[in-house]
Amino acid sequence: MIGDDIEITVVDIRGDRVRLGITAPQSVSVHRKEVYEAIRRENIEASRTKVQDLSQLDSLLGGPPKPEEEDKDKKQKPNNRGGARKGDEGEKR
Repeated sequence: MIGDDIEITVVDIRGDRVRLGITAPQSVSVHRKEVYEAIRRENIEASRTKVQDLSQLDSLLGGPPKPEEEDKDKKQKPNNRGGARKGDEGEKR
């Protein structure tokens, strides 16, 4: 046990190999050491991205948005939930 909520179990032993089972809450990341180190290296490298590197992104994605497209995005979309609202009686026949 590690703490109150992480359990390590020996699942299998074959020769010089040991298989472990790990039970942990979903909020706890569990990785082999080499996988953890690779993730850490990638995160460090990604954090070093410079503004110059991002300047090429517009051309790769087809250029910056056109002014009319920006205006459309800024407008609120209507609420299309449907159904009657409080106070709406609908048409009586």
